[in-house]
Amino acid sequence: MFKSDFLESLTKVHYSVPIIFYLPVIIYFSWKAMGPGEMSVWMYIGYFVFGLAFWTIFEYALHRWVFHYHPKGKFLKRVHWIFHGIHHDYPKDRLRLVMPLSASIPLATLVYFMFSLFFSNEFILAAFFAGFMIGYLIYDESHYAMHHANFKSGIMKRIKQHHMLHHYQDPEKGFGVSSAVWDVVFDSGFEDKKEKKSEKEQAEKEHLS
Repeated sequence: MFKSDFLESLTKVHYSVPIIFYLPVIIYFSWKAMGPGEMSVWMYIGYFVFGLAFWTIFEYALHRWVFHYHPKGKFLKRVHWIFHGIHHDYPKDRLRLVMPLSASIPLATLVYFMFSLFFSNEFILAAFFAGFMIGYLIYDESHYAMHHANFKSGIMKRIKQHHMLHHYQDPEKGFGVSSAVWDVVFDSGFEDKKEKKSEKEQAEKEHLS
């Protein structure tokens, strides 16, 4: 990606690195909310879940309108390829499946200060941000698993199938990674095979009649 070995190293990361780095951050913000903030457990859980839920729409928006934005100009196209295009060209690259700290730390910092504009109480913000960052970790680790784990059944198999369709059928659909909920809301998901088959059979019947 880069001629510089240093810059190249900043784009690669082992899947365990986000857990090692951000789990203490999440623990700190949780402690801040319930320790100095004297927040009750139930109040903490409420704002934590709110942050976790907000991550899902943030993830969808980031993937759809930032990672899949189609820029004009050679420089912007190059930047876009570095951030996300390379992942579609090399979807099995183990070291480019979770966000490197060189990108995630500035993004997390920016997002935190953006949230601070809407939360006047720093302890409520701490609980919300802890949930938001857990959502990010779930996203990152799920994304790695979708490309390298073999799920036999259950929800993770369905989520993986959804993401694989995004990669190998239509990259302009299926923007939810850890959840397909917002693809349903914004009608950017994939047709169910059973529904597609039923529509085809119905069309054939109408044609024959």
